[in-house]
Amino acid sequence: MEKKGNIGVTTENIFPVIKQFLYSDHEIFLREMVSNAVDATQKMKTLASAGDFSGDLGDLSVRVTLDEQAGTLTISDRGIGMTAEEIDKYINQIAFSGVTDFLDKYKDKAEAIIGHFGLGFYSAFMVSKKVEIVTKSWREGSHAVRWTCDGSPEYTIDEVEKADRGSDIILHIDDDSKDYLQKSTIEQLLTKYCKFMAVPVVFGKKTEWKDGKQVDTDEDNVINSVEPLWPKSPSSLKDED
Repeated sequence: MEKKGNIGVTTENIFPVIKQFLYSDHEIFLREMVSNAVDATQKMKTLASAGDFSGDLGDLSVRVTLDEQAGTLTISDRGIGMTAEEIDKYINQIAFSGVTDFLDKYKDKAEAIIGHFGLGFYSAFMVSKKVEIVTKSWREGSHAVRWTCDGSPEYTIDEVEKADRGSDIILHIDDDSKDYLQKSTIEQLLTKYCKFMAVPVVFGKKTEWKDGKQVDTDEDNVINSVEPLWPKSPSSLKDED
């Protein structure tokens, strides 16, 4: 099964518009991608606590993975995932038609866009020449699907194999955004934007100094502190808290 289609946008090509308007604030794409993954994960928790899902929740971390050779940055979750119909509804129809109307209305006020509008998923195109979503819904009997779009209004959806529920968002980073293929840049942005997110955000492994260089350990490098600070007593906190 492969399906091709056009995203419902009125502009011939909305992505240059997104790049142009939001130029000063490209780095927020990472906050948006991780926020979406955290949101999908929390929805999974809610389904379980409401009794709608009785399976094993397992590891609910959001994982950010860098592949410098392939030129990709991937944000993975084990949240609710999407069916092909849900991709069609939330990605192809709602997200893109919403942003078109918005840009028409606010085209002279770039800063209003940031403050006023959850940029969400399509902020990925500010830094990517192609975006893929590989996703499998939590619902029993769901097939995994891959959605691919190269920054034109055309997309393809096909069925793929995926062992686990949840979504991988694979960003093929654009030539003019190669900064986002650097480990130090990504770690800095995750620390800046994701420090207080309610689900563990993992970026690679913790490193240790060994034989004159930093090497990976087996321990996940968790960016955020999932326990909120406010219930703790002030005397137990450190300065940096």
